[in-house]
Amino acid sequence: MDGGVAFRPFGGPVRVEDADVVVVGSGMAGLVAALRLAPRRVTLLTKTADLPGGSSHWAQGGIAAALGAEDSAESHAADTVAAGAGLTDPAVADLLAREGAARLSRWLADGLPADRGADGNVLLGREAAHSAFRILHAGGDATGKTLMAHLSAQVRAAGHVDVRTRAFAWEIVKAGGRVAGLLAHEDGSGWVFIRAATVLLATGGIGQLWRHTTNPGEATADGLALAALAGATLADLEFVQFHPTALATATPGQVPLLTEALRGAGAQLLDARGHRFMPDEHELAELAPRDVVARAIGRRVAAGERVFLDLRAIWAGGGAAKFPTVAGICRDAGIDPAAEPVPVAPAAHYHMGGVVTDMDGRTAVPGLFAAGEVACTGVHGANRLASNSLLEALVFAERAADAILAEGPLRAPDVETPVVPAILRDDRGLGDEARAVLATQAGLVRSGTGLSQAQAALSNLHRRADRLPLAATPCAETVRTAGELRNRLLVSRLIVQAALTRTESRGAHTRTDWPEPRETWLRRQVLTARSLLPAAVAAE
Repeated sequence: MDGGVAFRPFGGPVRVEDADVVVVGSGMAGLVAALRLAPRRVTLLTKTADLPGGSSHWAQGGIAAALGAEDSAESHAADTVAAGAGLTDPAVADLLAREGAARLSRWLADGLPADRGADGNVLLGREAAHSAFRILHAGGDATGKTLMAHLSAQVRAAGHVDVRTRAFAWEIVKAGGRVAGLLAHEDGSGWVFIRAATVLLATGGIGQLWRHTTNPGEATADGLALAALAGATLADLEFVQFHPTALATATPGQVPLLTEALRGAGAQLLDARGHRFMPDEHELAELAPRDVVARAIGRRVAAGERVFLDLRAIWAGGGAAKFPTVAGICRDAGIDPAAEPVPVAPAAHYHMGGVVTDMDGRTAVPGLFAAGEVACTGVHGANRLASNSLLEALVFAERAADAILAEGPLRAPDVETPVVPAILRDDRGLGDEARAVLATQAGLVRSGTGLSQAQAALSNLHRRADRLPLAATPCAETVRTAGELRNRLLVSRLIVQAALTRTESRGAHTRTDWPEPRETWLRRQVLTARSLLPAAVAAE
């Protein structure tokens, strides 16, 4: 099929194992779901060397929840809807805000770490587009690291969870239209088919599809590709949030972000002349929605100008102790925030799109669930409200686990052991070319001409990938590289198609040839892997 790299079948040994549920991914959503699924037998796969994996570990900003006495779930939901630029589902936003506060409170009561004041109450900060102080932190600006260490320890100690590290999920296997298990490759032990009636995808985001991203190396759209190839529907793929203030660097790959909490604490954005420009861009200045701030910085960077985040006033008030992660980032970069502003530029950060699910994480494929960034519940719309992502992961991972438990133990349908695919020779160059295509033609600001060029370039890369020779003796690294290439090409093409089709600018999707939102596009755009096939073939 033309929706992804067409890997040819290859004979080889596959061992067979059984589980009640397979969880793919070890970020916030994956770990929370695995814990919540007790007493089911859970096999948790992560392609990282250890727990945790994904972007959750790198989160600095915190978790948004209406925990304060002067805040409310209604206010949180309203802010979420406002940030979504017309596409947020109000019912899902209301669910997230109401259940988020209740579920997070229970986790805190059970020992989840949080920064607290002298009175023992949780300290709450404020971030852009929030109307109240509702951002919970843990370890200052090391929230993700602190929370994930806590959850990872719990998962390692959980008797019902079998953790498999350095394991690459290759294919969701179906029988009779529903999930029958998952084919994976494990470093050291080879191919394994895990028979299970239920698979929960918690694979996180897609940032590594671009040249610069705040996401770690594992964020290569694996879950989206697995779901699409299994027949699931995807939505809102064109909406990719770029973090406004990543550390400016010419080196491709993961770049450090400078948390939005800095701007909440008073940091200011300056141009090369030292002029504070955000008051000219939006009434909320540095606290404007992320897409507004990112575009304001991006325009200047694209014009060859440098942009800086001025932390000097914050550092004079003890900011280094309040933001230890940022202090370490600047120290490693040879920058003294007390003496000089920090150079910043936008970088791919968060994907509002994903696998379409209901409020309980169910996808269009029976037995397949998704939670966290890989899922598209409709809560983010066209632009995510800051710090809603960890809350979303917690709430919908728990809801998905609850729904799976409510179904009772299910027996996986009978299916033949899948055939091991032939693996193409290791070629990271094609992946780098794909990243360059998205960075230049499908980044922060897009155009119809550029997207059409990207469409043609990615199709050509797909054809080149399919002509790569086979690897003689595939190792774990070769399998992962080949799988990630398949996944990034498929999802990159779907993203470009979605962006080209949406002829308007809305939220995080900006087109120079369609600079305004249009009433006819006040709706979600749903795609499948078959969307990339020629019309005559897709209609069969």
